[in-house]
Amino acid sequence: MSEPAITLYRLQACPFCERVVRTLDEHGLDYRSRFVEPMHSERDIVKRLTGKRTVPAIVDETTGITMSESANIVEYIERTYGSEATAAEQGGEA
Repeated sequence: MSEPAITLYRLQACPFCERVVRTLDEHGLDYRSRFVEPMHSERDIVKRLTGKRTVPAIVDETTGITMSESANIVEYIERTYGSEATAAEQGGEA
């Protein structure tokens, strides 16, 4: 069994993280969740990946994208996997 291409770094009960989870679920995307340290100063893995210690953060191995900030991530998912991507593939506008 292969691992999902998308990894989401998140906190328990973080509303910004849940926004990204909802978007991933709405698009039926497989992903793995990695819960990070609640203490901002101890989120070294996220800092190494994105340059920031904020969550949510995702790594998408399919496209090579690594990013943080929920609004940016949701926009990326919509643009890459949502109706905008489908319309662009079909030569139309979203």
